[in-house]
Amino acid sequence: MSQLLKLFGRVRNNPKTVKFEELDKLLLAAEFKRRQPRSGSSHYFYSKDGKYLSVPRKSPYIKETYVEKAIEAIGDYFDK
Repeated sequence: MSQLLKLFGRVRNNPKTVKFEELDKLLLAAEFKRRQPRSGSSHYFYSKDGKYLSVPRKSPYIKETYVEKAIEAIGDYFDK
């Protein structure tokens, strides 16, 4: 769990340099369910307890707005 805490801290402190794989790992660890895109789409959809989040798979980094929305959706899960 300490690796996830370090990763979450790094993502929260610097949302401009977050890779899709890192954000995906955090969302899955926070018990979000992932739905992969259908043909032609690059957006992955995450859901948990009525919260919905769409994140495009973009390289090398995800846009800052998507990362901030994911941090808000995760909330205090890693602060427990």
